[in-house]
Order: sequence, then C-alpha cells, then structure tokens
Amino acid sequence: MPIVPASFFGIVLGVGGLGNAWRAAHDVWGLPSLVGELLLAAATLIWLCLLVLYAAKWIYARPAALAEINHPVQCCFVGLAGLTAMVIAAAVLRYSHSLAWLLFVLGFLYTIAFAVWLTGMLWEGGRDKTHTTAALYLPVVGGSFVAAAVVANLGYADWGELAFGAGAFTWLAIDAVLLHRLYTAEPMPPMMRPTLGIQLAPPTVGALAYINVSHGPPDLFIHAMLAYGLMIGVVLLRLLPWIRAQPFSVSYWGFTFGVTALATAPLRLIAHGETGPWALLAPYLFVGGNLIILLMTVATLRMLWQGRLWSVQ
Repeated sequence: MPIVPASFFGIVLGVGGLGNAWRAAHDVWGLPSLVGELLLAAATLIWLCLLVLYAAKWIYARPAALAEINHPVQCCFVGLAGLTAMVIAAAVLRYSHSLAWLLFVLGFLYTIAFAVWLTGMLWEGGRDKTHTTAALYLPVVGGSFVAAAVVANLGYADWGELAFGAGAFTWLAIDAVLLHRLYTAEPMPPMMRPTLGIQLAPPTVGALAYINVSHGPPDLFIHAMLAYGLMIGVVLLRLLPWIRAQPFSVSYWGFTFGVTALATAPLRLIAHGETGPWALLAPYLFVGGNLIILLMTVATLRMLWQGRLWSVQ
C-alpha cells in the first residue's frame, strides 16, 4: 500500500480548479460543458482514492502519519483533506444539493477544527523562521476562501462574508510574515522552493470567493486582488529556473490552486459585466491554465509509470 502524503490532495485542487474554469468558459464563451464535467468527475475520483489511502495511512502506517502532522512544513497540507471536500461539494452541487451540503459540512468542520488546532500551535511560538513557507496559507486562508465561495453558492452569501473576512485578514498577516522571511532569512533549500507556488492562491482564490459572496458588478477591490495575483504569477515565472533546482514532484501541484483560480476569475467577471483589461486577458489566462495543468498531469503520470510517484513528494 502506498503511503500517501497529504500534499497529494493538491492534485484535486488543480484538476477540480480547471473543471471550474471550463464551467465558467462554457457559460461565457459556449465551450463544451462536457470537458468541465469530466474534469470535475476526475477530480472527485482522485479525491476519493486519496481519501481512502490517506485514511489507511493513519491505520496501517501511523508513525508516518504522526511524523507528517508534526512536521513544521508538511503539517499544513493535512488540512487539504477537508478543503478538497468543499471543492468536491461545489462540483456535485449541480447534481445533488443534499450531497453537496453533506460534503460541505463535513469538509468545513474538518477544516476549521484543523485550522484552529494548527493556528494555536503556531501562536505558542518556538518556530524556526526558515520553516515559514506559503503552505501556512492553506489551513485558514485557503479553507476560509473556499468555504466562502461554496457556502455562497449554496445560498448563504451572508455566512460566506464571515468566512471571507477570516481568510482575508489572515492572508494579509501571513503574507507579511512570509515576505519578511523571504527578504531577511537564508534562501529556501531546493526541496522547499515549490511551496512558493502556493503564494499565488490567496489573491486569486480570494477573488473567486469575493465574486461569489458579493454577486455584484466588478469593482476596484476585485480588480486589485487579481492584479496582485497576476503580479505574483509574473514573479513566479521569473523565479522558475531557481525553483526548478528541485526536480518535479507532486509538490509542484501547489502552483495549480492559484493558476486555475487566475484562469477562472476573469471569466466570472465577464459573466458579471466585465469589459476592461480582464476581459482582454481572460483567453490567455485560460489557455495558460490549461497548458500548466496538462504539463503537470503528464509529468505526474510519467512518475507513476516509472514507479517514482510514491517515493518522491
């Protein structure tokens, strides 16, 4: 039985995020809806497989599971099990409102419980600043933004505002801490550099949450969030040769959470009346998001074929 790291749930975020992008492209440009539904079905199957394997890890390889949750960096990915449950809830909402509610509630309860536990541990201090990575965004920021977007789709935008507020202010706080670490501490070792890809997620996933919660026309705030996300994306492109010192592994899927959100948000803005720069950029961001997920998928399947997927995180 393969011992699955929690970071593997990042694959679900990438595939599911691209499925949502195709749903939005169908609504705006009339692209085939089947593509998005197949991608979301694939994300659901991947999530179910990973959930079973990760649960089995706690039963049959408990020392490995405990080592992961006590690791100063890998522990942040453990919350993805609940966050991805909410992503799947949004995927199945078109087919079953009750199943979507069940998945959302289970995912939200897990996410908030883990986020509170981890945040409390971080506040106790004693942490080496070199262990500060963008993975810190995942439990509270990622969980809050996804919860806000999904619960708004379920018809409770006012509750989504609470989740959005928690995620937004936590994002700003962690962003300052992370940038201070990048500016003042020693360079990240190659193994940790792919976590920088998660830096793209807060402004772009947060933008999707804001669109779902506000239901209004595009405004300055949403444009500013996406502009910040685009700026981070350009910086990451500039840093790609430096990041690539670490050979490809599943940790690179951390890029896809923000990449697919950046491809989806402009399409959602067009549906709300956007006619400015983001309407012009939307096709390029959509194509770019598809190419990145395609490359990630091919590289991952290649590792699986070579038998290296479970041995390299």
